Amino acid sequence: MTSTGSVAASWLRPIPSGAAPRLVRGGHVGYADRRLGELTQGRPPGVTGSQWSTAGRARLDVVVCAADTGVPRFAACFGPPAPDGSPARRAERLTAAVCAAVGLPLLRVESSVLGGVEHVRRFVEYLLDARAYAGGIDLDGGDTVGFRDIVGRLPDGRRGPVNDLGALARAEVVEAYVAGRLADPIVRGLHVRWTDGPAEGWSWVEVRPGRCLLERVRLTCRGFSCGVDPGRLAEDLAAVALGERLRDLDAGATSLVDRDDLREQVRRLAARRDSFDGGFTFDHLCAD
Repeated sequence: MTSTGSVAASWLRPIPSGAAPRLVRGGHVGYADRRLGELTQGRPPGVTGSQWSTAGRARLDVVVCAADTGVPRFAACFGPPAPDGSPARRAERLTAAVCAAVGLPLLRVESSVLGGVEHVRRFVEYLLDARAYAGGIDLDGGDTVGFRDIVGRLPDGRRGPVNDLGALARAEVVEAYVAGRLADPIVRGLHVRWTDGPAEGWSWVEVRPGRCLLERVRLTCRGFSCGVDPGRLAEDLAAVALGERLRDLDAGATSLVDRDDLREQVRRLAARRDSFDGGFTFDHLCAD
């Protein structure tokens, strides 16, 4: 886990042991729907009164604490994408700045689909499992398999990466194709990491010949690492969102994207490769 250091020791307030946790896992407990202001000893240096007033009211979907001390270790928020320059985007920036000031890593998932209690719980449990795995192995050892690449039995009986958050959605897509509900059985996707910004993942499937259902997810996780590349995690989350949308195909029919239009969107993204940390590695998706 990323250490919060002396800053956290000074500014983060333990959550009382009598509070009812939403989840318990690996020496951690998670508490739902907490205000940022509840977690701190007061306004930290460098944060104005106005900034503190706004950020202190921000509600965090889950706060993960050490089970033995109750001290917050990280927090996660889910929400729909906010337009640039909007009050919601400004509030997000202030919340992120205050979290950094008090030493609380904050993960933010931007999705128009994800955000239910089950989504949040599954995501946080995944982070804890991945971090525990990364903490017990030497990823620089050469032959060590990363958490996301562990192969085992998938929900549909095939073998594949069992720690792919989107594995269930991918299996459901195959089943839907076999049942004649989809035109293609493959979930395709890509991911990028904006320099000094969020990771972004796309996932799509061809629902009708030439017509695709597309989901995008952005993941911001500054100050936090669990051993899984944020870009791959964002793409897996996009696959989860895609699976949710496919449960009601009729409702999503009006939002299908023409396959050629989708390819053009990928090309426009590729044209911004200089803005990505690690460049753009999905040029094969741009070909006709």
